[in-house]
Amino acid sequence: MAHRVVVVGGGIAGLAAAHRLTELSRERGEVIDLTLLEADDRLGGTIATERTRGFLIEAGPDSFISEKPWALALAERLGLGTRLVRTDDRFRRTYVLRAGRLLPLPDGFQLLAPARLWPLVSSRLFSWPGKLRMAMDLVLPRRVGAEDESLGSFVRRRLGVEALERVAQPLVAGIYTADPDTLSLAATMPRFLEMERTQRSLILALWRAARRAEGVSGARWSLFVTFAGGMEEFTRALADRLPPGSVRLKERVVGLRREGARWRVGLADGSGVDANAVILAAEAHQAARMVRALDPSLAHLLETIPYASSATVTLAYRREEIAHPLDGFGFVVPRIEQRPLLACTFSSVKYPGRAPAGHVLLRAFLGGALDEAILNEDDERMLAIVRAQLKELLGVTAPPLLSRVHRYPASMAQYLVGHLGTVAAIETRVAQLPGLALAGSAYHGVGISDCVHSGEDAAARALEALAA
Repeated sequence: MAHRVVVVGGGIAGLAAAHRLTELSRERGEVIDLTLLEADDRLGGTIATERTRGFLIEAGPDSFISEKPWALALAERLGLGTRLVRTDDRFRRTYVLRAGRLLPLPDGFQLLAPARLWPLVSSRLFSWPGKLRMAMDLVLPRRVGAEDESLGSFVRRRLGVEALERVAQPLVAGIYTADPDTLSLAATMPRFLEMERTQRSLILALWRAARRAEGVSGARWSLFVTFAGGMEEFTRALADRLPPGSVRLKERVVGLRREGARWRVGLADGSGVDANAVILAAEAHQAARMVRALDPSLAHLLETIPYASSATVTLAYRREEIAHPLDGFGFVVPRIEQRPLLACTFSSVKYPGRAPAGHVLLRAFLGGALDEAILNEDDERMLAIVRAQLKELLGVTAPPLLSRVHRYPASMAQYLVGHLGTVAAIETRVAQLPGLALAGSAYHGVGISDCVHSGEDAAARALEALAA
């Protein structure tokens, strides 16, 4: 007899979960009746790619990190290995705005700390007192105590205020759209926590790691990887490999309940779907709504994970209309600069095939936890804000050939101090509900590869529950 498994949510986590269910059922010779329910009229969630007039425009994520193996491994299993594209490492440089000027981030700076001293010493991004304060990391003692700490507190303590304000805050904002003074270090950057614990100095730890890497053959992939046809290639390939008729769009789940040993997934139209196991691959606040009647305590825990909103503005130009050399992947904007931009990616420089010859594609980022009010502006106003900033910072002299505004309300999970404890409590509650699993960016990582891992892990747990 076939077991029915329902996956709620058709973003990357839900698609990865559904695909993994089909893989594992084939490997084990089990029969699974799979249903994927998605409230929207399309699959992919925030991943969406538009191709127009020779430009390739990403509405949401434009790449994933290769250091985390799960997305790469899945792409290879899908037969997409030949479609993967590296960054153009000739332009592997990030600019940071300081006092109206775009200055290069020192070579070897890894998110929070420098791995090389000379580029730091020679950089114009920091004052001499700021550089000396960063160098104090070499002699400062390690922190005693195991309690969680904010990323902002950690960077101030080890490297000083300038390192936080000029580098850590804007770079972290590009990943988490978060306030570093509320962001959990243990949940977001445990590598640096481990460096301090085992080697005391972050600079020494990074320097030693760089020395160990010398002489090692170059990595096959760059840090960031995408697909030749855009990120939607990934979600489309996953959807295409699901069983025919298993996907149901425009189906909004309103609640879950237990009926004996089975689940009843309630839908907005009053109908429902019976299941032996359910995977909720929705945002935490959506999952909270679905389980409220089932387990109010679980719903409350899910609701304690806040979300931030953000927006992207994509603009296309002729190359000669931009004064800046565009010899990097883009720039970030520290909060202390008091500007509306978080960052801007030079999309057609970072990856090939994003713009026709002689043209440029730029993508600006706005909003986040520190400036959500900007999403109250309409599209025209948001476009005008970005154009004014790019005119000043990049010397853009013409109106764009095309533009796109994409909004993401309450879409980025915020890993606050204590996040790991919250997730542990959530997982304890879920473990008491046989056949229920959670997946998505709210728990163990916000990146594409993290979401793939989350979905695949949920699929494995769902099948284990069926076998119990």
